[in-house]
Amino acid sequence: MSKLFCYPAFDKEGVKQLSKAGDSGNDMLMDISVYRIKAGEERTFYTPDNEMAVLLLTGEVHFFWEEKEAEGVRENLIEEGPYCLHTAKEVKVHIAAKKDSEVLVQCTENKNVFDSVFYKPEDCTCDIFGEGLWENKMKRTVRTIFDYNNAPYSNMVNGEVITHQGGWSSYVPHEHPQPEVYYYRYERPEGFGACFIGEDAFKIKDGSCALIPGGKTHPQTTAPGYPMYYCWMIRHLTGNPWTTRVDDERYNWIKEVK
Repeated sequence: MSKLFCYPAFDKEGVKQLSKAGDSGNDMLMDISVYRIKAGEERTFYTPDNEMAVLLLTGEVHFFWEEKEAEGVRENLIEEGPYCLHTAKEVKVHIAAKKDSEVLVQCTENKNVFDSVFYKPEDCTCDIFGEGLWENKMKRTVRTIFDYNNAPYSNMVNGEVITHQGGWSSYVPHEHPQPEVYYYRYERPEGFGACFIGEDAFKIKDGSCALIPGGKTHPQTTAPGYPMYYCWMIRHLTGNPWTTRVDDERYNWIKEVK
């Protein structure tokens, strides 16, 4: 199996591991897993040294932390925005599922202590990129939950991209020195697309995962009829946080021609 792309499955406990910090083959510097939680079940997440983001993918859950609580309901990844709880180290997060649900948990080492933030859809930035270019084949919706702009105390970035059916995202091809992980979902299980990491190409399927090392370009495309969701997660480097992308200059002309 490639260290750049994988098709992980849920284990018998309902856990799907996407990346593990310290992986000798391709270290993303982040622990990332997806959890299936059945209606009526509960899970608790706690890390003594890591900050943590708990993102509701689908379902209905109650979040409990630091004597606070909030609810998230999300039936459709494509049309509905995210609910995400972002905490510093040593904060215990308890999740209670009211319906069958899936949550994604992203963690990385961070000594900073900061106030927890619960992001609702209206708190997140939602941008449309590529509109009007090349028959809208580059048009995509980018939701940013937190990054260096609104959470400079964090060592992570978390957001979502909706690649419109038959279109491209992470385009024009670009790279950055910080590692990045993509987790893909389709509404229909037979949906598919393609991911290009450097000179390697991979078939995207529902539930697959891209592990993108720093310095490699990573454009994506999806088949006609199949809008594609992916959660994008970046790990800042010490002294070098992610704030922008470096476009492959060979493709810069594409942005200027309609």
